[in-house]
Amino acid sequence: MKRRTVLSMEQALSLPHATLRFVQLGWRVIRIESTPTGKGLPGDPNRYIGSRVADDDRRSYFVAPNVGKEAVAINLKDARGRAVLQRLIRELDADVFCCNTVPSRYRSLGIDPHTLSEVKPDLIWAGISAMGPEFPEAPGYDPVMQAMAGYMEVTGDPDGPPMLTGIPVIDLKAGDEVYANVMAALLERHETGRGRHIHVSMLQAAASWLITVLPLVDFDCQPNEITRAGNEHRKFVPTNVYPASDGFVFLAIGSDVQWRRLTAIPKFSRVANETRATNEGRHAERASIHRDMAAVTAGHGADEILADLREAMIPATRILDIRQVRELPQLRERLTRTTMPDGRVVRMQPLAVDVEGACTELPFPPKYGADTGRVLSEAGFSAPELDALREDGVVA
Repeated sequence: MKRRTVLSMEQALSLPHATLRFVQLGWRVIRIESTPTGKGLPGDPNRYIGSRVADDDRRSYFVAPNVGKEAVAINLKDARGRAVLQRLIRELDADVFCCNTVPSRYRSLGIDPHTLSEVKPDLIWAGISAMGPEFPEAPGYDPVMQAMAGYMEVTGDPDGPPMLTGIPVIDLKAGDEVYANVMAALLERHETGRGRHIHVSMLQAAASWLITVLPLVDFDCQPNEITRAGNEHRKFVPTNVYPASDGFVFLAIGSDVQWRRLTAIPKFSRVANETRATNEGRHAERASIHRDMAAVTAGHGADEILADLREAMIPATRILDIRQVRELPQLRERLTRTTMPDGRVVRMQPLAVDVEGACTELPFPPKYGADTGRVLSEAGFSAPELDALREDGVVA
């Protein structure tokens, strides 16, 4: 695959997650941050989130989404800064420009898709925002989007309050949409020679995942079909967390065939009856089924239960913590890695999909503005030009 060049005016998580996926393919990603304003810490606020693992502007929360990238700082509020960006796009033959600022700022910063497409007509432009350019002032934060998109309403105990998911799924979903749509745009560009403008609305992307609940509204569904269900599955019974004598197991019955295999296990035979032979019948008796299942599992150790379920080909597992997940044999050798300035190796999340030739050992994230001089020199800026731009605060 040809190595592409991506210029990304990025911060927080959604867009850095998208461009990380490009880095993993071996592409060049240059992250653009603002120059210091004197009103706060410079650059991406996420640089300063988490514990100090390397230095002040490369803290723990910032590391994983930003490995393998380059960092430049440009003042796009200054016309000279906007000219610098345009020159970088031309001279570095950028394939993609990305941003995740509010759309109301696109034009004033000179990053709107029409302006940059005039600089390079085959440029692919991709932006993430809360609700798309039709709502240009709306800020996009994952927890707020989870509340707005119904995720909190369907997460948590049915007798408890709405809850956030434990992972910022909407940030990550929006980033994956940039990744997928840029790939589609590259294919289209190969055929047409033209770029494309991609607007990812976090709200719309999140709502696209409501496939198991939103359509039910027009089927006159019951209220409990589109609200919190705790650890149960709303449709497939039994699917739930059950206590063992030494912990918990999660098992999922997704068909009547699996139910028959489950109840053929001697210890679970007493859970079966004629009504429960079908998922519809089990749904009608779901509360009593969960009580009966728990009465069985509580009398046995998790390893014994899981061994029986594996033999019956019933999907089941212990509930693992993050340290245990990292050591799973299915994942342990697939983790990506970076090396800290002091030589320590950091294990990170695996690639989403194994890709031949992908990069799994990635350089530690750059300090704020670390590559400004080198990248601008590559684009043809002379040393006196760079000195003047730095002195005037146009770059940092």
